[in-house]
Amino acid sequence: MTIEEMLAGLVDRFNRKVERTPAIAEELKGQARTIRIRLTDLGSYAVDLKNGRLGNLRTDAAGRADVTITTDSATFQGLIAKEIGPMKALVLRKLAIDGSLEDKLLIRRLL
Repeated sequence: MTIEEMLAGLVDRFNRKVERTPAIAEELKGQARTIRIRLTDLGSYAVDLKNGRLGNLRTDAAGRADVTITTDSATFQGLIAKEIGPMKALVLRKLAIDGSLEDKLLIRRLL
């Protein structure tokens, strides 16, 4: 499975979770963010969060981002597969999240 396919699956999984969980949908209502995912060994990707839904996944991550997630592809795959938790990856310095505190808390919903 390619990284692009994994990201598309993550976007789909997140959007389905928001549809099933009204509390999350309410929390994200009206928010608009650009999230950059920088894989140190494979390049950068970006996705937009708008009104509680992720969309516009692209491999061109140029431009402004509200939040930047930086990791390597192996750690990213482990995060998606739930083999490693985001907190453990942060403590081990295998994951970095740059953005405001509010945006960092928002990312916990994504990972």
